[in-house]
This record gives sequence, C-alpha cells and structure tokens, in this order.
Amino acid sequence: MCRSPLRRGIRNPQRRRSSSRPNSPAIVIPTSPPRGCVHGFGPLQESGLLEVANLEVRGMDEMPIYHEKQRLQFCLLHALNNLMQEKDSFRRAELDAIAEKLLADDPFRSQWTPLSLIFKPHHNVFTGNYDVNVLIAALESRRKKVVWHDRRNGASSINLAEESLLGIMLNIPVRRFGGIWSGRHWVSLRNINGVWYNLDSDLASPVPFEHQEELREYLNNVIDQGGEILIILREKL
Repeated sequence: MCRSPLRRGIRNPQRRRSSSRPNSPAIVIPTSPPRGCVHGFGPLQESGLLEVANLEVRGMDEMPIYHEKQRLQFCLLHALNNLMQEKDSFRRAELDAIAEKLLADDPFRSQWTPLSLIFKPHHNVFTGNYDVNVLIAALESRRKKVVWHDRRNGASSINLAEESLLGIMLNIPVRRFGGIWSGRHWVSLRNINGVWYNLDSDLASPVPFEHQEELREYLNNVIDQGGEILIILREKL
C-alpha cells in the first residue's frame, strides 16, 4: 500500500484465477498458465497484514521468476525487488535510510511534532508506505532512470521494444476493508524471457500477459482509474 488518498479504486478488468496459499515460502509452477487463465489486476487482499512469500516460476528451459508477496505497507520494497528480479536487491533499512536522507536534505521540511516519530514525510516508520521520491532515489542508486509517463498520451506511446527498458512501475489507487480505507499501491511489470508479467505483490503468483496489446489495454485501464505509470530505464554506458 502506498501513499496519498484516492477518489476511487482500480476496477479489475479481468478476474484472476483463484489459488491456494502455498505452505512453503517458495513454490514452483509452470510458466505457461493453464487454459482459462486471465490477466490483469486480481482481487486485492482485504487485509494489509499478509505474509511474505518468495515465489519461483519455472519453465523447462527458462530462468525462474522472482515474486515477493505483500506484507504490511511495504509494497514499494516488494515491487522494487520484483522489478530487479532479486531477493534483497533492496532492503527495508536501505529504503528507510533513503527516506531519512530525503527529509534531512529538504529545506522546507515541516515542523517536528510527536507524530513525526512515526509518520514521516516519505514513509511510515512501522509499516513502510514509501513515496515516489524514495522510489526514484533507490533506483538511481542502481543506475536506473525513472521517467514519468504523460497520461495524456495513453499507453500506445510507450515503446515496449526500447532496448534500455527494464520494466514499468505503477502507482494505483486501492480500497480495503470494504471500502472504508483507501490508499495507493506500488506494482511492477517486467518482460521476462520474452513475456510481460504482472508482478503485483498482492497476486498469488506472477500473471503473464498474452501479448503486448493486452498489456497496453491494462495500462490504459490503470490511467483511466487514476493510476500513474513510471518507465524504468537502464542507464546507457
């Protein structure tokens, strides 16, 4: 879950197949989904207190797909590790340190109050809830460039064949607890072994898009529902 209020929640364009929670922190499933598998946003979990699970998706001759599951409001941490396809590529302590540095370097930081110990401008001390400034600083520390997509142009203007394209980060509005609580959620998308995957930490497992047009339709739906799209590029040497 992430920062800032919303006006309405993302509508699920397609229903996700149901699946049982694995008993172990890592499981292996085929990269080719069974017939009838659909794509896009799955029903979001009603509780913010979810277990973390590392999920590997393997094909016969393909590399595994790394997938972290949601815990508290650390969706940015999970989304970054899913984007980088590496366990502990980023750790909570590093993101906390980035958030603290952003605050220390801000000449317009707000006056201190007792609540400042918990509710920081760029994150929450206990639950995470990091903002976009932490995302940008974190990825820049790994020589990645973050480009904010102009929502007026739609998804058709995104060059999915760009050689330096690492992946796509989404910031989407969500509602939980029967619509009583609202917030925003970080999601990563990445092309792995020639297939684009939704690596949302709220999903039970990575969900593949059948083709690029389905991905573009999904991204347009994100825009229509008030979400933001950030393009993540590798820095050219």
